[in-house]
Amino acid sequence: MKRIVLIVATPLILSACASTELTMSLGNMRLINSSADPQRVMDFANKVCKDDFYIGASFISKAGKDYRFKCVRADENEALIPIPTTKINSSK
Repeated sequence: MKRIVLIVATPLILSACASTELTMSLGNMRLINSSADPQRVMDFANKVCKDDFYIGASFISKAGKDYRFKCVRADENEALIPIPTTKINSSK
């Protein structure tokens, strides 16, 4: 008797396969390596910068899976720039 196993992949399981990690932190610059979609990377970058007492992350560049961000302080009067095709969620 043969058994057939049906495996159903849910979005939750698929999203768990993507990895995002802070590779380097130097001053207000952050290097993040990620295989996740750009919106998740932007959210992660904002969280990392806010955890370090900045108001958010401003996107600089992308090379392969490496994203470069600048953390911005409130007194710098600089606009936060999101990754193209993403948005910066305002979570306070």
